[in-house]
Amino acid sequence: MGGCFSKPKPVELKIEVVLPEKERGKEELSASGKGSPRAYQGNGTARHFHTEERLPAPHPYPGTQDCVEAAVCHVKDLENGQMREVELGWGKVLLVKENGEFHALGHKCPHYGAPLVKGVLSRGRVRCPWHGACFNISTGDLEDFPGLDSLHKFQVKIEKEKVYVWASKQALQLQRRTKVMAKCISPSAGHSGSTNVLIVGAGAAGLVCAETLRQEGFSDRIVLCTLDRHLPYDRPKLSKSLDAQPEQLALRPKEFFRAYGIEVLTEAQVVTVDVRNKKVVFKDGFKLEYNKLLLAPGSSPKTLSCKGKEVENVFTIRTPEDANRVVRLARGRNAVVVGAGFLGMEVAAYLTEKAHSVSVVELEETPFRRFLGERVGRALMKMFENNRVKFYMQTEVSELRAQEGKLKEVVLKSSKVVRADVCVVGIGAVPATGFLRQSGISLDSRGFIPVNKVELGGLGRLLGWGWWEVQVRAPVPPTEPWALSPQMMQTNIPGVFAAGDAVTFPLAWRNNRKVNIPHWQMAHAQGRVAAQNMLAQEAEISTVPYLWTAMFGKSLRYAGNRRLGPGRGQGASGVRGYEHPRGGAERAIGRSEELAGGGTGTT
Repeated sequence: MGGCFSKPKPVELKIEVVLPEKERGKEELSASGKGSPRAYQGNGTARHFHTEERLPAPHPYPGTQDCVEAAVCHVKDLENGQMREVELGWGKVLLVKENGEFHALGHKCPHYGAPLVKGVLSRGRVRCPWHGACFNISTGDLEDFPGLDSLHKFQVKIEKEKVYVWASKQALQLQRRTKVMAKCISPSAGHSGSTNVLIVGAGAAGLVCAETLRQEGFSDRIVLCTLDRHLPYDRPKLSKSLDAQPEQLALRPKEFFRAYGIEVLTEAQVVTVDVRNKKVVFKDGFKLEYNKLLLAPGSSPKTLSCKGKEVENVFTIRTPEDANRVVRLARGRNAVVVGAGFLGMEVAAYLTEKAHSVSVVELEETPFRRFLGERVGRALMKMFENNRVKFYMQTEVSELRAQEGKLKEVVLKSSKVVRADVCVVGIGAVPATGFLRQSGISLDSRGFIPVNKVELGGLGRLLGWGWWEVQVRAPVPPTEPWALSPQMMQTNIPGVFAAGDAVTFPLAWRNNRKVNIPHWQMAHAQGRVAAQNMLAQEAEISTVPYLWTAMFGKSLRYAGNRRLGPGRGQGASGVRGYEHPRGGAERAIGRSEELAGGGTGTT
């Protein structure tokens, strides 16, 4: 693959006509300028969609018998900028007053069910109090992540100084609304070797990219491939709820993917990407051509390199099966966690009620020291010690000892020996980009995929021409959107985008400094921006990085991006707060006094 650029060949330049916005979803990404005649069968029986098949826009109130209307308050009961949860027939509604107008919305965040009345209302948006998802109060639409669904918006009217809300009973019960999406209208039987959009990786970035394309009206073929045996699932829950079953973690049911023509290839490993011929090769030899490509491979966990690393019952938490097996092995026995980062500490917290003993081994002096600072780290450490967790700090694992092939003891470099029946390793991760090394797609020295805005001349750089050569040698001036427009989340190869844990990207409020932020929320945002730029909408990342963790019924929420050097922390509180560009303050909870005293709230 290393020689794929060695011999220049005559180049045929295809022109992509940019259609009006309402037509773009039908045609934008189709290589032929019309619906692709190809079909693909993945994960079950292929379904055929027809040109006339569309998602009907659901009427909010199908019939009066299915609705409920009631007066919920007096107009003077709420001041501007206030929110209130009100009873309405079968359920509750979030009533909001801003700039003299009343709005009624679903009262729970669709992500994890947080009560939005405890969130932040600012500039026409309400922000979830737990994980920062943001919703437009005029439409109910999700405008910032995490999460996939929006809120229902209910009708409000004012009569005789009273506020009336009219709502569908079904909407009151569901408390979530999936945005209207296009359906796939182009597949046909017999040929499975080509797709319009290929997405490598089915985490948050990959799934959101696919959904965003459908939401924006794109109706051609989308293939989503993943190493996992499961459909996309909520990976952050793996270390917080190790008992959770795959079906409980699923982000969307199987029927969703069938309904919207998003084809998912499970246990599918891409081994080669040929950017010149726009083709990928899978481990089993299957080849798939693409028009646009999103790389969202995520990361691979680091493993121990010590003596005995091959013994049984040593895990990295990567899949639901890993997590479930750890819990089974730890019940009433001795568990050792190597690494006091987020994954390691979440696992340790969960196992305290299951295992006979839980020990944590960490190279640093305090947990989270590099990320949250020493003060917060010590407060967290004290909270864990109060819950029977034993710490072995400033040391490493030198050997894993086995009895009959199964783990029995963990030997530390400090010469201490810790009894262990199961060991979880959480010492960091590396980008899963090894398959790209010979592809021509740029990787930095750590293996991350740099993405940036591509300025004029991207076509010439790809073909080895100068910009003047593009104008002279091309049959007509290059008018493809990726050749002429800035493209956020695009790699050095036009038409190839990247998102998620494996990328570095320019963060606007850090003066466009390239950063890697492996947060669940950020992966959502990058997947959406990548999809919008595939459609030449020139979107940019405007979200504030946000992460959360939960341990012993308490939560720690962190907004922003670490500014100081390793080990220096973030000052007394260990966190920083930022005002979101579209409104709604990001709030971080985690002062050491609160963590030690139990004042951080719960999720």
